[in-house]
Amino acid sequence: MSKYEVLPQQLLYEGTIKQENLFAPTPLKEATILQTHEKEYWLKLNTLTLSPQEIRRTGFPLSAELVNREITIMNGTVLCTEFALEHGIAMNIAGGTHHAFTYKGEGFCLLNDIAIAANYLLANNRVKQILVVDLDVHQGNGTAQIFRTDPRVFTFSMHGANNYPLIKESSDLDIGLPDGTNDAFYLKTLDTNLKNLLDKVQPDFIFFQSGVDILETDKLGKLSVSRDGCKQRDRIVLEAAKRNRIPLVASMGGGYSENFRDIIEAHANTYRLAQEIFF
Repeated sequence: MSKYEVLPQQLLYEGTIKQENLFAPTPLKEATILQTHEKEYWLKLNTLTLSPQEIRRTGFPLSAELVNREITIMNGTVLCTEFALEHGIAMNIAGGTHHAFTYKGEGFCLLNDIAIAANYLLANNRVKQILVVDLDVHQGNGTAQIFRTDPRVFTFSMHGANNYPLIKESSDLDIGLPDGTNDAFYLKTLDTNLKNLLDKVQPDFIFFQSGVDILETDKLGKLSVSRDGCKQRDRIVLEAAKRNRIPLVASMGGGYSENFRDIIEAHANTYRLAQEIFF
C-alpha cells in the first residue's frame, strides 16, 4: 500500500483523527484549473496529447486515470482552504505538487495544487496576502514560476542546494541548504527566517509544503535532519500560524526513505501536531 493509503489508516488507528475529520474531494472544475495553468497545456494534458518529451519530464506514464487522480488532488487542496478559513488548519494527505509550472509538468507533478488553491482564494477575494512556506528538500520551482510577478503571493523555499531541480527558479526567498545539514542549523535557519517573513509579508493565509524528504534516512534528500528534527520543523510552522491567527493548509509533499515507517511517522507527526496545537 502507498503512503497515501497507509497514513490515514494510521491516524485513524491511533486516534489522532476520526472518520468525520476526513473528506473525499471530487475532481476540480476546469475553470479553476485555468486560473493557474495555461489553456494549451491543460488541453494537451486532458486529451492525453502531451509529447513524449513532455511525458518523460513528468516522470509518469500519461493516462486518463492519472489526470483524474491529479485533478482530484487539486480539489482536495482547494477544499482545504475553506476548512482552514473555518477551523484554522486543514491538511491534504496528498498534494504538494510544487514542480508543476503554468505551462508544463515535471518531477512527478502535473498540476500545482498550492498555486491553484492560492489563486482560488485570491479570485474569490477570500484573502489578500499569501505566504507559501515550502520545506520540501526540492525547490518549489513551479510555484516560484507561477507567482514570480504576483506580489500577493510570497514564495519561500528552503531546500537542498545541490538537489533537484538542477536549474532553480527564483522564489521571493530561496535558502539553499548544504548537504548534510543537521537539526540545529536547519531549525535555527527556519525559525529566524519565518519570523522575519511573518513581519515583512503580513500574510493572511499560509500554504505549507511539508515534505519529509529532508530526513537523514531519505534516499534522495542529502540532508541530515532527524525524525524529531522534522517534527520540530512542523511545530515551528504550525505554532507560528496559530500564534498569529493565520489559516494554514498543509500539503504532504515528498518522502523517499528506505524504511517505510520513517515516511509514515514523519508525515503522521504533522497531523499529530495539528491536533495538539489547533484543537
